[in-house]
Amino acid sequence: MDTIAVALTLFLIIDPLGNIPIFMSVLSPVDPSRRKRIIARELLISLCLMLLFLWAGSYALNALDLSPEAVAISGGLILLIIAVRMIFPSRGGVMGDEEPNDDPLIVPLATPLIAGPSILATLVLLSETNPERNVDWTLALIGAWGISAIILMASDVLFRVIGTRGLKAIERLMGMILISIAVQMLLDAFMALPIRT
Repeated sequence: MDTIAVALTLFLIIDPLGNIPIFMSVLSPVDPSRRKRIIARELLISLCLMLLFLWAGSYALNALDLSPEAVAISGGLILLIIAVRMIFPSRGGVMGDEEPNDDPLIVPLATPLIAGPSILATLVLLSETNPERNVDWTLALIGAWGISAIILMASDVLFRVIGTRGLKAIERLMGMILISIAVQMLLDAFMALPIRT
């Protein structure tokens, strides 16, 4: 995969447009003047967490004696589940029911909404399969995160302009694209499995 394709994949996994209604719900008890500061803080925490998994995740895999194919298949399955839930959302959205807090710290905004298990698994997979391209993956991650950050910082404006129906339509379209990416990940992983005779 090239850097732009990886950036697009990571952007689709982060799903900032799909996260807007959840962000609005979680931050509804918070004073409007503090919302942007909280979103910015959570975005920075999520970026640090994603970079940690990208650069140190392969060491954890080696410590657990997991093969790249196992990570690729599990990452593809997680992506597939997330994509299906984007197209056919359950009650409470992609992440299920979340209890709103006065001032959420790390959970649920930084993780699992932005830096969720699917993107963390994808970053570990990228690092494990092509460790020599970690700088490229870092650029792709920062690009996807940057566009997501702009969208989430403007969440209140976008929510008013696009509306709930528009956001749902965009989220379902992204889910369809993500299903194709997940299936391709699974196919690549199965093709890479060693054949034992």
